[in-house]
Amino acid sequence: MMDFKNKTVIVTGASAGVGAAVARNFAKLGANIVLVARGAEALDKITKDLASITDVYSHTLDVANSEACRELVDIVVEKFGSVDVLVNNAGYHQRGDVSSNNTRDLAAMVDVNLRAPIELSSLVLPHMLENKSGAIVNVGSLAGRTPLQGAATYSATKAGLRAFTYALADEVKECGINVGLVSPGPIDTGFIMDNMDTVEDIVFSQPLSTAEQVADAIVKVAEGKRTEIILPASSGFLTTISYLFPTLRRKIRPSLYEKGRKAKLRIAQGK
Repeated sequence: MMDFKNKTVIVTGASAGVGAAVARNFAKLGANIVLVARGAEALDKITKDLASITDVYSHTLDVANSEACRELVDIVVEKFGSVDVLVNNAGYHQRGDVSSNNTRDLAAMVDVNLRAPIELSSLVLPHMLENKSGAIVNVGSLAGRTPLQGAATYSATKAGLRAFTYALADEVKECGINVGLVSPGPIDTGFIMDNMDTVEDIVFSQPLSTAEQVADAIVKVAEGKRTEIILPASSGFLTTISYLFPTLRRKIRPSLYEKGRKAKLRIAQGK
């Protein structure tokens, strides 16, 4: 297993939720933490929280900006000497049917959820290959394991990210680099909870995970214990069946929508 003490970990989308929880986990394991996010104020807060634990560097950028990502990796290598772990956690989701979405938002989902992780992985890999060690962990989604109507583009980006992860894992499996992903269902963070009304009811048909549970899974993947961890595990079976048997998926979809609608109402009422 990989030892993270004095290693350098880049976490995108690190200002809150899963990203902040991941940063805390790696900080407790003795890693140097590089926090990346768009919002400076929230990023400053988590930076101050972790500064007493380990060496922390925060960097404000949009991961969809290719040149900014290149500059980030150069800065991190100059400051810490290497990049040992990359956690591609930043995500963007503009919910709704394809026909009702702005094309700029559709493109932004592809840029943030798929292109950026691929580019960042490409940028850090030479340093990991030189050191013959490292880890890249991508944050996927149950939506990337089975098509999700009302989230077609988001689902496509996460499916693409999953395929990229498995292919890259095979490319570097003999190089001492752990590559994998965590595929969670709904997470109790602002990513979905702040805009529940816009979230498809079917999403809530699956149990909520906490940011800490997802963060723990990310560390396990980085350690090389698994290539993919699905949260909750029971949802992994359901997504596999629904992907392999699309006719069955369409038949059970109404019942999942009803289950999700009821769960969503309970959550909204604070029960």
